[in-house]
Amino acid sequence: MRTRFSSLLIIGSLLCLPLGAVASPKEDAVIQSLRQLYPNIPVQAIAQTPISGLWEVIDGKDNIFYFFPESGHVISGEMWSKEGQNLSKARYTQLMSLKYSDIPLEKGLKIGNGPNVVVEVTDPDCPYCRKGAAYWKTRTDVTRYVFFTPLDKIHPEANRKSRYILSAKDPAKAYDEVMSGQFDGKPLPAFTDNGLLDEQVAIGRKLRTRGTPNYWVNGNFVSGGNHKKLEQYLTKK
Repeated sequence: MRTRFSSLLIIGSLLCLPLGAVASPKEDAVIQSLRQLYPNIPVQAIAQTPISGLWEVIDGKDNIFYFFPESGHVISGEMWSKEGQNLSKARYTQLMSLKYSDIPLEKGLKIGNGPNVVVEVTDPDCPYCRKGAAYWKTRTDVTRYVFFTPLDKIHPEANRKSRYILSAKDPAKAYDEVMSGQFDGKPLPAFTDNGLLDEQVAIGRKLRTRGTPNYWVNGNFVSGGNHKKLEQYLTKK
């Protein structure tokens, strides 16, 4: 068996039981054991793994870890199949895809009018986000809803640039100007903040997106600028 630091290799898929569902006596015992041993962990869901006695746990912040009730141990890391599939990442992607229906599209910056619906979570100074913006600009088959999550600690100008875009008379044009670097190292035009960024940031917190860019393409979550993966979901003509 191939091993990795803080990782387990397993075969098969995971069956998730949301805590709102009816638990079997065995599942209920696992939940109670976890809560007794780790009362500060807000448990959102559990899932039995193919490894006997080992359970997947999703906490209140969508973090995935593994619990062995017999010994009380918690394992933090990734699960991989012998075929090389990162099952933990696949599980996270599944969880994030389920959140698509909770996204208020009317709060996003709408760009385009194509049949494929794309939700974009971006930072105007993130280099990977800018590559994504250039990629989307080449496509006429998408309708995008852009939400900004400025990473202020590493991109100190991102917050103001986001506010400028969302408050502009022509937000789509302002988006293109900013994402193309037109205002890098230069003052932004005067604008009156309409407060939409604050709403978008709150939406991002609720979705618990991690970093930028993140996308939902026709409801399918894609983390990072993986253009090959994006194209797999651009299926509508």
